[in-house]
Amino acid sequence: MRRDYYVYIMANLHRTIYIGVTNNLDRRVLEHKQRSVPGFTAKYGLAELVFHEPFSDIRDAIAREKELKGWRRDKKVALIETMNPEWHDLSEGWFK
Repeated sequence: MRRDYYVYIMANLHRTIYIGVTNNLDRRVLEHKQRSVPGFTAKYGLAELVFHEPFSDIRDAIAREKELKGWRRDKKVALIETMNPEWHDLSEGWFK
């Protein structure tokens, strides 16, 4: 059975960013949008999905998450802008 995992980056209008890993991108993004889990993303309103990357192995996804979290901010911004130069919410329209 193939299972998908995702490293993702959420942001707000001020471009504060959060990097996470999940096995259900739709559910996790909705949790961020609804601020249903207390913490950093809820406090700062990080509700826009600006980057995601799929993995078939959770160990690879976790390793990538740790790698990205170790990067300087400018490198993280450059990564986001390779997929999403305008920082649009990639989940726009998912939850209608």
